[in-house]
Amino acid sequence: MGVIDKITQLTENRFLSMYEVDGHNSKGHISHYMVASRAQHPDELKINTHKNTVDGVIIYALYGEKKDRVVLIRQYRYPIDQYVYELPAGLTEPGEDFHDGASRELHEETGLDFTPIHPDPMYEEARFTSVGLTDESVAIVYGYASGKTSDRFEEEAEEISVILADREECRRILKEELVSMNCAYSLYHFIEDDDPFRFLHAKDDH
Repeated sequence: MGVIDKITQLTENRFLSMYEVDGHNSKGHISHYMVASRAQHPDELKINTHKNTVDGVIIYALYGEKKDRVVLIRQYRYPIDQYVYELPAGLTEPGEDFHDGASRELHEETGLDFTPIHPDPMYEEARFTSVGLTDESVAIVYGYASGKTSDRFEEEAEEISVILADREECRRILKEELVSMNCAYSLYHFIEDDDPFRFLHAKDDH
């Protein structure tokens, strides 16, 4: 197991800061590791808290009377200088229940209203997004979207198109477009199951 010897904050940013972590492992190897984090101070890093707190949410929302469409966004992303298909997502506010955060973020990004469902907490447990690079941990919130799409609440810095995709369109997107990993996994599931949320209601027989 590794030992953390020193943490140095390199940048300060409201949304993402960089830290250099000096440490060594049981083999005596010395590492200088770069970590991106939502934490604004070293004391808030998960290295120090050892708590898997929710930094943000990903919203898996079904839409339509038959719940046969999924809410996607197509967003410009600077790290790749291209548009990518994603599930709506965003950061939670300090002290905010992540279900409330999901409703707020979906409305801001798409204009739609959101009714979350509350499955076994196992399915909503915060998970690490890219643990080789960052300590960011995100919860998936499942539910149903309604209303009309709008860019009225979109932030100036965002370039987002909202897509209410049926299964045929999801197949096209997976074959032809750039797609984020968590979105792709959800779409694999969506296109193969008439009730994509069936697993959330399954009884644990063990």
